[in-house]
Amino acid sequence: MFNKVVVANRGAVAARVLRALNEMGIESAAVYSEADYGAPYLELASETYAIGAASARESYLNQDALLDVLKRAGADGVHPGYGFLAENAGFARRVENAGARFIGPSPQWIDAMGHKTRARELAVRYGMPMTKGSGVLPAEPDAILAAARAVGYPVLVKPAGGGGGIGMLPARDESELLAVVERSRSMASRGFGNAEVYLERLLERPRHVEFQVLGDRHGGAAHLFERDCSVQRRNQKVIEEAPGPLLDRAVVDGVAGQVAAMVKQIGYDNIGTVEMLLGADASFNFLEMNTRLQVEHGVTEEVTGVDLVQAQIRSAAGERLAGILPGTIAITGHAIQARVYAEDPRNFFPSPGKLTVFRPPEDKTIRVETGYAEGRDVTPHYDPMIAKVIVHAASRETAIDNLVAALEEFEIQGLKHNIPAVVAILRSEQFRSGRVHTGIIPEVLAKARKS
Repeated sequence: MFNKVVVANRGAVAARVLRALNEMGIESAAVYSEADYGAPYLELASETYAIGAASARESYLNQDALLDVLKRAGADGVHPGYGFLAENAGFARRVENAGARFIGPSPQWIDAMGHKTRARELAVRYGMPMTKGSGVLPAEPDAILAAARAVGYPVLVKPAGGGGGIGMLPARDESELLAVVERSRSMASRGFGNAEVYLERLLERPRHVEFQVLGDRHGGAAHLFERDCSVQRRNQKVIEEAPGPLLDRAVVDGVAGQVAAMVKQIGYDNIGTVEMLLGADASFNFLEMNTRLQVEHGVTEEVTGVDLVQAQIRSAAGERLAGILPGTIAITGHAIQARVYAEDPRNFFPSPGKLTVFRPPEDKTIRVETGYAEGRDVTPHYDPMIAKVIVHAASRETAIDNLVAALEEFEIQGLKHNIPAVVAILRSEQFRSGRVHTGIIPEVLAKARKS
């Protein structure tokens, strides 16, 4: 097992990983930028290290600074959290070349599956169904236009080296394609340090269903069922739940088994998520594989009873899945997560500012994960998510009701936030009926404004 782990991230995920390390009795070294100096989650760490200016490029994406902390702390592991360098194979290799262990899949699998176009190529070989797509787009405009014609409009331009919805932009015809590609490349470069983008055929009104997987370094692999993440704005998830509503249990379990078989056959060796789009014709289509912990991992933890962060750490330390996971993994009840963002609830634009009041619900049955506290500034340098609120109940209906109550109890002042919009969605007949899809937010909010 690890002796000390550098947590190479910030905010809610840093707090989540630090909590797991503390529960496992592992020392930790947290890092912080100038903007995060004095952040409350740093108090959970054994040691803390400054790594640079507020800009992510000068801090959380600065590999040299992070590797310097690894050396100074005398750590033998690095947990990347999600975002930033979590899916950067080059960073994972540098960690391992420094004599430490990257707590995630081996660099070869980050290369193969974390890079979206290579993941699609590999998934095809193992029988995964998927929509039409392209390889990494070249620089030449004519070649880009030709690639889009081969895929067929409308297309979705997507970063090849990162996820989280960053840089995912639609183009409905040739008149807007080249400008969209440039915007996506710019966003991908800023967000992931990799400007490569590719195309996928854009499905209209699909559901976004993803499958949690875990592998070990001994050839073991398993799935922990699915999550529905269809409630999104700008291709970024807002509400996630497990299990998915209105799914044929036999069909979805069959797909989960197929996914687990694929990750076992290829030898995938840590945590990952296989994301799929469920079309209107009830067909599952491979979208991508995220080779990291997901923001929404908590809903899977709630319904399975498996601590995914601890499982990820134990797998990276060399333990076998047989000793990490229970003999039988089953779904118990229903869990829903809402992401609380510092953003205008009318248009979902970021709304940085000071949290003059920040009081999460006090009910101990409500799980709140955050890296903020009252009086802290939410800066424009990072993602505007300020908290995750997760509930678990015996039924989906009760979980929805409990989440609405928790969000209405959450007191936030000093900046705009999305809680009013999230509550409107949760209360809508469309969401409560389970008829979710990736375009549900504008539909529900348009109806709410008319009523």
